[in-house]
Amino acid sequence: MTGKGEQQISLERILAEIRREKGIDKLVIIDALKLALLTAARKKYGPKVELEAQFNPDLGEIELFNFRTVVEKVRNEFKEIALEEARLLDADVELGDSLGVKLETKDFGRIAAQTAKQVIIQKIRDAEGDNVYQDFKDRRGEVAAGSVHRFNKGNIIVNLGRTEALLPVAEQVLGETFRQGDRLKALIVDIRKSSRDPQVILSRTSPQFLVKLFEMEVPEMAEGVVKVKGVARDPGLRAKIAVYSDDSDVDPVGACVGSKGSRVQGVVQELRGEKIDIIPWAEDPTKFVCNALAPAAISEVIIDETERSMEIIVEDDQLSLAIGKRGQNVRLAVKLTGWKIDIKSRSRVKELSRAAFKDLLAIPGIGSITAELLFNEEYFSAQDIAAASVEDLANISGIGEKKAQNIKKAVEEYLQKQSEEASSESATADDKEK
Repeated sequence: MTGKGEQQISLERILAEIRREKGIDKLVIIDALKLALLTAARKKYGPKVELEAQFNPDLGEIELFNFRTVVEKVRNEFKEIALEEARLLDADVELGDSLGVKLETKDFGRIAAQTAKQVIIQKIRDAEGDNVYQDFKDRRGEVAAGSVHRFNKGNIIVNLGRTEALLPVAEQVLGETFRQGDRLKALIVDIRKSSRDPQVILSRTSPQFLVKLFEMEVPEMAEGVVKVKGVARDPGLRAKIAVYSDDSDVDPVGACVGSKGSRVQGVVQELRGEKIDIIPWAEDPTKFVCNALAPAAISEVIIDETERSMEIIVEDDQLSLAIGKRGQNVRLAVKLTGWKIDIKSRSRVKELSRAAFKDLLAIPGIGSITAELLFNEEYFSAQDIAAASVEDLANISGIGEKKAQNIKKAVEEYLQKQSEEASSESATADDKEK
């Protein structure tokens, strides 16, 4: 037979073991045991019986008490106790008092014991879940490392040690494959608390994941000496990250690349070959956009501050490099800088210029000299001139007010004639259809 001292040692040992393995506080387990006993007892005695569970630290066990009212004559043995019997337990008891009578928990039977076990398991699971939530709720934006545990409808279940995390299909890089047991890193993007276990959501596609990987590889970035000013990713294929340093002695790009490319290669390996362009950030938007379009060489930039757009002119042999495969380079540059970018080759610009110059010469009263003056001020069509005021045109060197008035009149007559011709052609086409 097991003695009370051995019972205490056994329970204390169990509580210590659960705390060590599950990280669950001793009081939580005691509360679980008390609830389990009460649940099991109510299965046997019914819900109307007044019961109370208490932890006896001296005995190291959970005790269950049935509280009964002291009466002269007992009508319900689970609610009442005779005065004579009560005084055997407590000599000072009086009629009408409530007396707690200890119940033998071993009498609950197999079903009651099973109920108790289920309650304890659920309580432990709830406590574990709460611990996991508390551990991870402030870790959004951090990188977690784990191993692939299993797969579920394309989602990857990752073992993080104390809990499992979910890497959804939408957060996986297209083309990446993993096998059970493979190690991986991912960004913690969310922690959801539900009626079941809390769910840690991971991502390998987030641009922030790239930033965090660099922080792990580049001490200057982790210390805040090198700052990330922007990042854009086409996950699994290519990424651009803009970096800057307030310290003139620190080259931000060099710090990220590392000796012989060791630092950036550490990030590339984790991303399984994703190409990474490290861009020096510049306060001047023109310079920043030119940097972002690397490795293409930029010949000329025409900037429109109002529309926040830039027309980029490159030599013909740089066009495909600037645009990138399927427009990838320019698309990432747009994401990185926040500017609209239109790229044209030098030959295309010349072609458009010739066409625009020809359009200006087609306007009656505008000769080659006047057309060149207008073209140089970015009036490329009759519509451009019509939208300008006489004062705007007069301010162009070499034109003056009188000539500006003549140009406006000629353009209005030219556009009116084009509109009439277009209407006539449309009417003729309608007649032919009829």
